[in-house]
Amino acid sequence: MKGMILAAGLGTRLKPFTDHHPKALVPVLGKSLLRRNVEYLHSFGITEMIVNIHHFPDQMREEITAINNSGFSVTVSDETADVLETGGGLKKAAGFFQHSDEPFVLMNADILTDLDLHTMVADHLTHNPLATLAVSERPASRMLLFDDTGKLCGWQNENNGELKGAPGEKKAFSGIHIISPGIFPLITESGKFSVIDLYLRLSAVKTIRAFEHRGTKFIDVGKPGSIENAQEMFG
Repeated sequence: MKGMILAAGLGTRLKPFTDHHPKALVPVLGKSLLRRNVEYLHSFGITEMIVNIHHFPDQMREEITAINNSGFSVTVSDETADVLETGGGLKKAAGFFQHSDEPFVLMNADILTDLDLHTMVADHLTHNPLATLAVSERPASRMLLFDDTGKLCGWQNENNGELKGAPGEKKAFSGIHIISPGIFPLITESGKFSVIDLYLRLSAVKTIRAFEHRGTKFIDVGKPGSIENAQEMFG
């Protein structure tokens, strides 16, 4: 199984650190977020990974070289010229996942968790949706909405009430996806676009399913003040 870490974002919530560094290089107890998530994926048997880069790409390449010199296998998807957002970044990396029928893992670089990927992958293989999204019941400014069978049906902005799709049970997205490679022929979008908007479009004809994780450590390290909390949680 392969994996992709989304690390091209500007990380504006982490200023002033991201005025001089990419957010994926935020240190937590002596290791960058990127290295921690490479090690996390590797611990579940994911040995081939790709990372998209944009903000301070030379620093990212230097860290990826150091990670690879530690025995890992990480490829770069270069978005230096133009950051493509989550959906565009996934589409650009499609070639990395070709020639395989296996699902793959997509995750944000700015989260830390001990979620059991083996259990999540097993759930995906059992139900065989187009994608499985890790979610939990916690406060968030943007919520995914699921029908009573656990299928994605909408999205809502909790700050202004904006709704896309249909109303449903609210779950906070945890930034981890298990995706079947059959998604790539279905991507008609081009340039910059959100993977969530892609899911919302495809959910009318394909199953995008929730995987609710309970009793796990999870933190979004992209929020102000979260670095100290992450150090306490994972120390």
